Amino acid sequence: MGGVMEADGRKDGDTPAAAAQRGEASLGVSVQEGLQHAKASVVGAVQQAMAGSEEEAAQADLRAAKAQVEATDEAEVKKKQLAAG
Repeated sequence: MGGVMEADGRKDGDTPAAAAQRGEASLGVSVQEGLQHAKASVVGAVQQAMAGSEEEAAQADLRAAKAQVEATDEAEVKKKQLAAG
């Protein structure tokens, strides 16, 4: 449909229930994103602690940062899909 978004988060012709459902889905995506960020941080910290060299530690840090960026990108795509809904 792609209607205009109202101040309360509803699109033109959208019911309050539909807007609430979209908001709940968006919140779920945000929570999932936060959990993925936390997981990437913990895994990265463990890998850094277990690294045998500075190079391995740096690689673990880069992998953690990459995982966080991927989580953010994935969440943005899902939120755009929900908004277009």
